[in-house]
Amino acid sequence: MAKRNPYAQREWLPHEKPMLPGSPSTPLHSPSKRIAFGIIGLLISITGALSNALVSANLTNLQGTFGAYSNEIAWLPAVYVMGNISINLLLVKFRQQFGLRLFTEAFLVLYVIVAFFHILANDLSSAIIVRTAHGMVGAALSSLGIYYQIQAWPAKHRLKALVIGITASQLAIPLARLFSTELLQLEEWRGLYLFELGLALIALGCVLVVKLPPGDRIKAFEKMDFVTFILLAPGMALLCGVLSLGRIEWWFTTPWLGIALALALVLIVAAIVVEHNRANPLINTRWLSNGMIVRLGIVMIMMRILLAEQNTGAVGFLQQLGLLNDQMRGLAFAIIGGVICGMVASALTIRPTHLSWPIVASLVVMIIASLMDAQSSPLTRGNNLYVSQFLLGFGSAFFLAPAMLLGIGGVVTQPKNLVSFVVLFGMSQNLGGLIGAAILGTFQTWREKYHSSLLGDQLSLLDPNVTERLSQYSALFNSQLPDNVLLSAQSSSQLQTVATLQANVLAYNDTYLLTAALAFITLIWVLYRLTRLRIINWRQAKIEAARQQALPVNSTENP
Repeated sequence: MAKRNPYAQREWLPHEKPMLPGSPSTPLHSPSKRIAFGIIGLLISITGALSNALVSANLTNLQGTFGAYSNEIAWLPAVYVMGNISINLLLVKFRQQFGLRLFTEAFLVLYVIVAFFHILANDLSSAIIVRTAHGMVGAALSSLGIYYQIQAWPAKHRLKALVIGITASQLAIPLARLFSTELLQLEEWRGLYLFELGLALIALGCVLVVKLPPGDRIKAFEKMDFVTFILLAPGMALLCGVLSLGRIEWWFTTPWLGIALALALVLIVAAIVVEHNRANPLINTRWLSNGMIVRLGIVMIMMRILLAEQNTGAVGFLQQLGLLNDQMRGLAFAIIGGVICGMVASALTIRPTHLSWPIVASLVVMIIASLMDAQSSPLTRGNNLYVSQFLLGFGSAFFLAPAMLLGIGGVVTQPKNLVSFVVLFGMSQNLGGLIGAAILGTFQTWREKYHSSLLGDQLSLLDPNVTERLSQYSALFNSQLPDNVLLSAQSSSQLQTVATLQANVLAYNDTYLLTAALAFITLIWVLYRLTRLRIINWRQAKIEAARQQALPVNSTENP
């Protein structure tokens, strides 16, 4: 019996044909099976995103558990992003060549194995290795969740499926802040990873029971693909390391940051040169350098930078005031509500012909939210930020699917650009987040030093307000410190602590204003591009109408 060629194109009904090689076919399903696909898609999307969210939301607790410094524990989320960005270079072609069935089951099994070994990681070094592997296998789950979501919706609502599949991962970080305190109480940091392992096992069981329909396969890999991967993966990893650790180690005082950045640029440029001269490149540099794609990439990176205000800004501000995750549950609920509303609004309003306007609306929402946060004071608590963080959650979900769909058109017409687009989208989200945290965190540190110096100059004993405050602190500690010298030192230290806190509050307000300014600049640029495009289209339509009117006249004069 002749063996069937796995790369032979199947005969599909018109409604079943996969959109691209490596994506599933879309046969008709019963209502109950559609519901199952939808629930499993949400589960997989959230499972993949929660892996990094649980760590990012609990870095302080993990730092104490591992006995690590802040610059050491910061490697955990950094290496996750390193692995996530690197493996995206190969995932698309793996899916195209080896099929969805192997892709789905192999990567979920790997995810379970990695989650299990995470529990056995007893020191920071082994945890970093495992986190890198988790970033790699977690990258597969984001596309897998989208594919399951697509099966849950009929063809006329497929854009809604894409919206839900793409934006569901935005729920991960607020969800992690919502219940991770209880998980830590189970068995310290292992409680987090036991929960993650349980989710992974449930997702694996669901995928084995409800399988994705098959799709077409093609021979996708070439030997030079791995040369590009060997160059680009370590280059992007070094860049991620610099962006993650720069504001902690400080940019201009740590030699290894400069060395790593120089090596990253050399490796990335070398990979681009290799790809630019290939007949069938893994990453189509000519397509990526197209003006429309470059502008789309810039806008997506800017949006991700602005959204860093949620974690680096608002949550960082509340942590500076001494609040823990369990004291910010109301804020987490507000963000979750914003994300869900943004997801629903995007699904109901998304139109292929009006994909830019959700980005405009999201930018307006971000400006309003940042200006609201800029009114913070030392008395500000989570409940004072509910509205602004709800708006940011809404904006983070509302723009994401339209931004991705803006670039899909060039992929559908030229499927070879799929890897390039996936790399562009993944890098804009991952690198944009790191760049945003680096910019906002560095700016906040710089402004804190500035405000501290100004406040320090005003703390003079000649100022009656200062002497009055010192007297109040002396009265507060008088019963505990009978020694006058110690009492005076404690009062001065308390005053300095309060001044530092005030300087941090002012610095965070400046950071919110910076976010609002960046959002405003991006909004003006997007509106300029849309207005210019509309004027060009109007002129072309006018010229075409004039040409159509002139045709009958010409035909009678020249029979």
